[in-house]
Amino acid sequence: MAAPQPRPGVLQVKPYIGGESQLPGITRVIKLASNESALGPSPHAIEAARADAEVMHRYPDGDAIELRKALGAHHGLDPAQIVCGAGSDEILHLICQGYCSPGDEVLYTKHGFAIYPVAAQASGATPVAAPEVNLTASVDNLLAAVTPKTKIVFLANPNNPTGTYISADELKRLRAGLPEHVLFVIDSAYAEFVGANDYSAGVELVNAGENTMMTRTFSKIYAMGGMRLGWAYCPPNVADVLNRVRGPFNVTSAALAAGKAALEDKAFVALAREHNDYWRPWLADELAKIGITTTPSVANFVLARFPEAAGRDAKSADAFLRKNGIIVRAMGGYHLPDCLRITIGTGEELRLLVKALTEFQKGNGAIQ
Repeated sequence: MAAPQPRPGVLQVKPYIGGESQLPGITRVIKLASNESALGPSPHAIEAARADAEVMHRYPDGDAIELRKALGAHHGLDPAQIVCGAGSDEILHLICQGYCSPGDEVLYTKHGFAIYPVAAQASGATPVAAPEVNLTASVDNLLAAVTPKTKIVFLANPNNPTGTYISADELKRLRAGLPEHVLFVIDSAYAEFVGANDYSAGVELVNAGENTMMTRTFSKIYAMGGMRLGWAYCPPNVADVLNRVRGPFNVTSAALAAGKAALEDKAFVALAREHNDYWRPWLADELAKIGITTTPSVANFVLARFPEAAGRDAKSADAFLRKNGIIVRAMGGYHLPDCLRITIGTGEELRLLVKALTEFQKGNGAIQ
């Protein structure tokens, strides 16, 4: 008998592989692979999640009313245009589920977030990657890749894993060049880390029409990756579609409570941003001193490039770090086999990382 067959495109999906957390035989592991916040979550968020445990027998608010109100007040947005999800990853999948069919195309940049092609293929659509320029999204290349089949354009700004971004003017130029029927999705997961004056998370473009939306997450600066909480700001027509296809209780009550508390703890978020603003350039400078170049980043990680010489390449560096209890993220899956992505961890963690890579560059076998 023939086995049940999945929908077209599903078997072409390369499952997303998250960053590792453990190493065999090593007790203390320094994890710098998943862009998790170095300071952890707000104490207020932890307390809110603990308090919610008392009522875990109750279903959560399926409309996330209180969190949407809080997000609206915090960012100056209409709560009716906010949709919450189990991480922004779920929202990216919901977008493709709601708008894509077999034969459609989903456009993103070559080194864009790995979930974009996964979400596209899971919906039966074809992912299309536009070339980048200097590891940065190119508006011209994206527009040149648009075809009559293009249904969605995903743009991570800042981008993961490169840490680069395009300006508000370039963002506007991209939207202006896209056909009106194409949904433009601005993935602003790392927006809270950006201090550049010419940056925009995309709110003004969402407000300008019916074909642009912005996604955000609590997994990065709010350090709630384990809670799985994200949100989107959309035109009313797009919010309506997402609310139709999402699950009725897609966000847990603990996540809703912790998210609201984290949002209100502005001092803790400012501390996380200050930490990143200090240690990100410190790490780039220290790596440069030992001959390792990094791509200028505005997020909470750096992309480090290694030569292709045998024994000195990214693969060898990754193996050396693992032997010394440090996990970073190999970038072969992002078409960057000569690079490693390194999260901005604590000061102690980064000093140990630099010490290990210094020994690696010297050709030594272990941290002295």
